[in-house]
Amino acid sequence: MPEGDTVFRTAARLHDALAGRVITRFDMRVPGSATADLRGETVTAVVPRGKHLLLRAGAATLHSHLKMEGEWQVYPAGGRWRRPGHTARAIVGNDVSDAVGFDLAMVEVLPTIDEDRIVGHLGPDPLGPDWDPAEAARRVGADDRPVHVALLDQRNIAGLGNVYANEVLFVRGIRPDTPATTVDAVGLVDTAARMIRTNRDRPRRVFTGDARPGRGMWVYGRDRKPCRRCGTLVRAGVAGANPLAERNVFWCPVCQR
Repeated sequence: MPEGDTVFRTAARLHDALAGRVITRFDMRVPGSATADLRGETVTAVVPRGKHLLLRAGAATLHSHLKMEGEWQVYPAGGRWRRPGHTARAIVGNDVSDAVGFDLAMVEVLPTIDEDRIVGHLGPDPLGPDWDPAEAARRVGADDRPVHVALLDQRNIAGLGNVYANEVLFVRGIRPDTPATTVDAVGLVDTAARMIRTNRDRPRRVFTGDARPGRGMWVYGRDRKPCRRCGTLVRAGVAGANPLAERNVFWCPVCQR
C-alpha cells in the first residue's frame, strides 16, 4: 500500500534514473495533460511531498499520486515493460532509461510555480527536509475527531497512511476512536516519525522488529488473531472522516485502552 515511505523510495529511484538528463520521450495518457510535451527539457529533480511525487523539468512539473494501485517502474531505454501497456498513464524517457507510471489515479503537468496548488495544503512531512514535529503535534492535538482519523488527515501530517495509523496507535497504547485532543500528541507524532523513517529504506515495512514474512505487523490486517503482546484477539472496524474515506481499523482491546 503506497504511503510516504513508498513514495520516498519511488522518488529516489526516479531521480537516479532521470535527473540531469534530457527528456527524449514523453507521453501523457490522460485527458487533462495529453498534449503536454517536455521533450528537450532537462529533469532537475524528482522529489516526494507526503504521498505526492513532483518531477521537475524546465519550468514544468509532472505531478503524480499513487493512490492505492499506482506504481512507477524504471526500465532500460526501450526495454520491455513488465505490466500491460494499456495501464501506462505517463512515460518519461531519456537516452538511458524509461520511467513508466502505471495505474496512476492522479497525474498531470503544471507550471512548477503552481505546485503550491496541489501540495500547499499538506502538513509537515516526517521524510521531508523541513520536518516540523512541533507543528505536526499542534495540528494533531487540535483535531477533535478520533485520533485514527486525525493521523490520516494529510493536512495534519503528510505521508502517513492507514498501515501507519494502526501500528502507531498500537505502539502508543491508544484506541483508534479516542479523540485526538485527549492524547499525547507530541509522543504520538514522535513515534510516527521514527517509524516511517526507520522503514524509509526497507523493501518491506517492519513495526515489530521481526522482519520475517508475516511477523512485521502488530495489529494491521490481524483481525481475530492473537495480539503479539497479550494474546487477546485483535478486533477490527472502520473509521473515516466520511463514508467515502473509511478505512479498516485494527486494535487490541487490552493493550489499547
